[in-house]
Amino acid sequence: MVLVARVVFAFIGALLGYSGSLLLLDTGVLNGVMESGYLVGLLVFSGVLIGLLIGPPVVRGLMIGTKAATQFVLKTPTHELMGGIIGLVSGWIIALVISIPLLRIPVLGDYVSIVLGILLGYMGLVVGLRKTDELQGVFSRSDRVLRGLRGGSEASPKILDTSVIIDGRIADITKSGFLEGDLIVPAFVLEELQHIADSSDVLKRNRGRRGLDILNRIQKEPYCAVRIIEDTYGDLSEVDTKLVKLAKDINGKVVTNDYNLNKVCELHGVPVLNINELANSVKPVVLPGEELKVHVIKDGKEQGQGVGYLDDGTMIVVDGGRRYIGQTVAVLVTSVLQTAAGRMIFAKPKSMERAL
Repeated sequence: MVLVARVVFAFIGALLGYSGSLLLLDTGVLNGVMESGYLVGLLVFSGVLIGLLIGPPVVRGLMIGTKAATQFVLKTPTHELMGGIIGLVSGWIIALVISIPLLRIPVLGDYVSIVLGILLGYMGLVVGLRKTDELQGVFSRSDRVLRGLRGGSEASPKILDTSVIIDGRIADITKSGFLEGDLIVPAFVLEELQHIADSSDVLKRNRGRRGLDILNRIQKEPYCAVRIIEDTYGDLSEVDTKLVKLAKDINGKVVTNDYNLNKVCELHGVPVLNINELANSVKPVVLPGEELKVHVIKDGKEQGQGVGYLDDGTMIVVDGGRRYIGQTVAVLVTSVLQTAAGRMIFAKPKSMERAL
């Protein structure tokens, strides 16, 4: 590259030196001072020497600048890049329209058009970068209006986080048809899954591999479309923050079973579909007075209590059920408590009810 730069810039320097010598000869400034042949040779030699000296530094600077510009473009999200380009082109178009009547002004017209192009182009670039989200919102709302006028429906994309993929229930939910729209798996979520699958801890490794298997299973099914988004949001460090940013950018919903992520999304106004809330919602409704059969497996927190579980995982606290540990007993429901962790059922043995 250095050798090529020296040759190219030496050639350019020679051409510039030759052109400069012809201009000087035409003006006649150096008539009688130096012969034309010596003048041409001196300027050509000077041009070659200057080209050899400045060629490598200029090429290195161009390569460094090109590399930095390429890295900046690769790190910039696609929607922001498109917004900046649209703003830049819009600024240039406005500058061109304004410059047409100004070109008639002698001398100043050309310079004014150049200055306007630089200023308005820069303003359009800045506005396009900073207003990308708003412009995207305007276009998405217009698209939704058009779809509504045409009688169509639009399902927002569903963004899967790491926890809901590892959980596995998302595969059955999508198969049932309750989720509409594309399932979005960000590249940074895949990286986190792979990192968990490569962990030295056996439990984490098994969970990570389970998540990859679930994702592979969903991709092969015909009932849903899975898309991988390559935007990594390298300027953000936390995965939860990246998910919130992505949901805002594509106007999607986050699917999770992470309580903390659920709260973060609510604070940012991002719609959330929580698998745990869905599971609690579809559990069978149990009313006080109903009879159930439960297998008591351990002591409760209070004296004399026994604890058992229904098939769906709902915990049943049996008052006076300690004596029935290891047995299946008929109980009558006394009350139902809904908590953030799930649903709890309080009951007492049916035999005790008869004794009373």
